[in-house]
Amino acid sequence: MFDQITPFVVELAASPLVYVVLVALCFVDGFFPPVPSESALVAIAAIAATSGEPVLAGVLVAAAVGAIAGDSVAYWIGRRIGLARLAQSRRPRIAAAFAFAERQMQRRSASLILVGRYIPVGRVAVNMTAGATRLPYRRFLAISAIAGTAWSATSVGIALAASQVLHEPLVAALVSMVVAGGLGIAVDRVIGSISRRRDARAARAAAAIVPTTGVPTTDVPATDLPTASTTPVAHAPSATPRIVPTGEIVRQ
Repeated sequence: MFDQITPFVVELAASPLVYVVLVALCFVDGFFPPVPSESALVAIAAIAATSGEPVLAGVLVAAAVGAIAGDSVAYWIGRRIGLARLAQSRRPRIAAAFAFAERQMQRRSASLILVGRYIPVGRVAVNMTAGATRLPYRRFLAISAIAGTAWSATSVGIALAASQVLHEPLVAALVSMVVAGGLGIAVDRVIGSISRRRDARAARAAAAIVPTTGVPTTDVPATDLPTASTTPVAHAPSATPRIVPTGEIVRQ
């Protein structure tokens, strides 16, 4: 069934509907891997590069918009389901993909999301794991926008360079993964540098607030604090009775 999608899209190359179909394919592929969005994109880009129809820029934008939207759906599915249920898949390949994505998400989320965009099962696992691990959506969306645009632009660029060869989507996928890996490393380094600078500023601000003596201060006035007196305290006279002689004889 899905094998007939790419020929169908190719037949629509001269129609404006090709953009709508391309958006839909890339959108669904973001959370349902069997849909062959890569092969359709490469085929349409190759036709556009050789014949001028459809417009190549429109192909790029349509694929990027669909990919970004589909990745966001996968993110929210993962956030709704939760990490525990994702890792309990009965299919070993899917369970292993989620386990790997979980281990790597906190350390190199940008690299993982960018590289995962080029792997049908990997992109779904990565994006769902990003949602399940509560990666901030604003950060995810920013990385996903870079990934979707890079994925679309790379495929279109390769189609321009070798339109006669790229009817085989595996070539585009392999080259795209290399490009995505480089982008991921660069983005992770930039994000890591910004985070380290922010942490350093926060540490300096905290150090400036703490007293240099290290002795905590109190709000109690000095006059209210008890003080030790150096003046000796006079003792009360002894209660022992004294016998005073009176010259009288005690009668019995």
